[in-house]
Amino acid sequence: MGDRLKGKICIVTGAGSGIGERTAVTFAEQGATVVVADKNREAAERVAAAVRSAGGRATAREVDVATSASVRALVDDTVAAHGRLDVLVNNAGYGFAGSVLETEEGDWDALMAVNVKGVFLGCKHAIPVMIRQGGGAIVNTASTTALVGIPDRAAYCASKGAVAALTRAMALDHVDANVRINCVAPGTVESPYFTEMFRASADPAALRAGLEARQAMNRLGRPQEIANAILFLASDEASFCTGSMLVVDGGWTAR
Repeated sequence: MGDRLKGKICIVTGAGSGIGERTAVTFAEQGATVVVADKNREAAERVAAAVRSAGGRATAREVDVATSASVRALVDDTVAAHGRLDVLVNNAGYGFAGSVLETEEGDWDALMAVNVKGVFLGCKHAIPVMIRQGGGAIVNTASTTALVGIPDRAAYCASKGAVAALTRAMALDHVDANVRINCVAPGTVESPYFTEMFRASADPAALRAGLEARQAMNRLGRPQEIANAILFLASDEASFCTGSMLVVDGGWTAR
C-alpha cells in the first residue's frame, strides 16, 4: 500500500474491467477511497469487493455516463457520502469497426454519447464541486487515435480526438480554480475488447501479431501500465500538468 492518493475521494468510470478496473485497484492501493462506477453493476461490485478484501476502501455504483441524471446522481451521492470529490477519472468508453461509409448513424450517435458526452457530463457535474472545495484533478481516457488515424475505426478515432480537444479546452477554462484536467492516450492494450476480438477472429495469432507490430516495443500494453499513468496525472506529483496528454503506447506514435 502507498500514500500517493492518501485521503482522496475518487470516482473511476468504466471501472468494471480493463484499464478502469486496474485504475480503481491502484488508486485504492495508494490510499484513496474509490467509487467504482460502471454500467455493469455486477462488474462494479466485483471490483469493489476485491478492493475491500485487499484492505482498501471502495463502493460500487451503476452509472450510465451518457445520461445527465445518472452522472449527476453519481457525483452528488459521492459528495453526500464523503463530503468532497478530489479525483474524477472519465474512463468509460468503447469502439467498433467501420469506415464512415460503413457506420450507421445510430451507432455513431451511441458511441459519441458514451465516449464524448460521457466525458462532458462527468466534468460538468464534477467541476463545480471541485471549484467549491478549492480544487481537484480530472483524468480523461483518450487514445493514440487522437494523434494518428487508423483504418476502419472512423467513429472511435473521431471520439477520442474530441476527448483530447475537450480536455485542453476545459483545462484552460478552469486553471484559475485549481482544477487540473489532463488525459492519457493509451496504445493498444490487453483488454476484454481485444480478448473478444481475438476469440471472434478466424486467425487470432495473425491478428495479435499485427496489433503487436504497431507498437515499437512489439507487444500490447498492460492495463496496469495505463493505470500507472492515470495515477501520476491524478496525484500531486503532476501538480504542474494541466491540458496535457500523456501518451503510453509502446512507441507507436514515435514512428
